[in-house]
Amino acid sequence: MIELKDVMPIPFLKKEAFTGSYKGMRYRMAKKEVPLSENSEEKQTVLSVFIWPQPFCFDKTEDSEKTEKLFDFSPEGIKEAVAWLNDMYISEKKRWTKD
Repeated sequence: MIELKDVMPIPFLKKEAFTGSYKGMRYRMAKKEVPLSENSEEKQTVLSVFIWPQPFCFDKTEDSEKTEKLFDFSPEGIKEAVAWLNDMYISEKKRWTKD
């Protein structure tokens, strides 16, 4: 399973996106600015996490193959994201293994 030590901390994610993979499931974590509400110009920083199946990198994978979930941009948000990645690996295992 993916462990917290396998992903980058907040200081890294403030500057760069992080990508990784686990047994056929690829993932990407990045800082993202989103509006506070539909009509708001104010923005909040969140942790955007995408998953998609191998073999291609994020930029070469069709958007329809990607799933995104947003988390709090904090150490706790990273923990929640790692738990979500592991849950998604288990719940959609056939998507990653193609067996």
